[in-house]
Amino acid sequence: MRFRPLLCALAPLLFCCAIAPAQESPAISFSVPPVDAPELAPRGRWSVGVRTLDLVNPGQVDILHFDKDAGKAPLYDRPLKIEIWYPAVIAAGQEERVTYESAMPGTPASDAPKTFRIPGKALRDAPKVGGQRFPLVIVSHGYPGSRTFLTYLTENLASKGYVVAAIDHTDSVFGAQAAFTSTLLNRAADQWFTIDALSARSLGAGDFLNGLLDASRVAIVGYSMGGYGALASAGAGYSQQGGSARAIPGGYFDAWTAGNAKFEARRRDNLKAMVAIAPWGAQPPNSNWDAEGLAGIRIPSLFIVGDRDDISGYEQGVRKAFEGAVNSERRLLVYENARHNVGGNPPPPEAMGSFTARAFFDEPVWRKDRIAAINQHFVTAFLDLYLKGDDTRRAYLDVPVKSTEGSTVWKGFQRRWALGLQMYRYAAGQPAK
Repeated sequence: MRFRPLLCALAPLLFCCAIAPAQESPAISFSVPPVDAPELAPRGRWSVGVRTLDLVNPGQVDILHFDKDAGKAPLYDRPLKIEIWYPAVIAAGQEERVTYESAMPGTPASDAPKTFRIPGKALRDAPKVGGQRFPLVIVSHGYPGSRTFLTYLTENLASKGYVVAAIDHTDSVFGAQAAFTSTLLNRAADQWFTIDALSARSLGAGDFLNGLLDASRVAIVGYSMGGYGALASAGAGYSQQGGSARAIPGGYFDAWTAGNAKFEARRRDNLKAMVAIAPWGAQPPNSNWDAEGLAGIRIPSLFIVGDRDDISGYEQGVRKAFEGAVNSERRLLVYENARHNVGGNPPPPEAMGSFTARAFFDEPVWRKDRIAAINQHFVTAFLDLYLKGDDTRRAYLDVPVKSTEGSTVWKGFQRRWALGLQMYRYAAGQPAK
């Protein structure tokens, strides 16, 4: 056959041409779940815009420069960088694509690159949707972390009709973390300030949040140290005997403790719901909340945790906080055999060659994209119910403790596909059994 040599000669070129499109195609955003995702995980109807804001919280306690001799700390203007995702209008010919950049977690001696990139499905500074206002969701990362550490969730929620604001918590960001005392003191304060600052901006005639943000409906989503702050923001005053109160000198933590009049004055009627993902701080020896403090949570709450969490703890940590929030209509989603990394993005390609870097993102048992999709599903159901009043979402949340195949299937999950999960729920005023 005379054409065989020609085909053989062309084969390498044909092979390269065949794979070239795959090599050049953009990575899929973490906010687009895989095909095995539960029903409410896929992105919603809205295109997504993203903007960066720089906020300044004036007159804050600079605990990192506490003067032991004088017994007090100076004040400073605390900067906070905020990433905001929102329903947007994408014009014909424009592409809904963005790339976020972040410092890599770990020490400079790590064998991983010092930075990494996160592909996103959003358009930088896109025009906002007009004629409709959307609830606000505050997203708070761990220690350390970044405002782009949960883009699988932030972009996803914005596509479903939320304004989502993720905070870079100063002194707690990848590549720029400082002593832990700053995070202990400032985490909840950063969350409340961001709510108030964005609410105020939404009233300004020239601000892009005006006519877009409905500041009467707010939720907080906090992961790890973000959850530590979210519990306090939701009403759980810290214990005066807890680890944080012992660590912060000068009495500067008193205003965040249970029973303190200044703490009670922080409550806002517009905070309607809280999601605490692997919240840190309830576990011994920190024990940052007692029964009085946890009883202060009076809004609906969703706790998410791995039952092998070795950072925040399960039985004596997250579950204890969940059961102690007796005045909250509350739910607890448990990933069996998962550790602490049930909140952030899947690992980026830059982390895959270094165990030190990958271990910051990944889980030893679970697929991380699977966890992300399940979180998207349940957080969507929870926020739709409590921020938008969509009662049809309740059926996705009020499921049996376990989905036993052949008799009970969790709503929204494919048959045989709710394996390894547990869901607990108690009504407000109902003590844990």
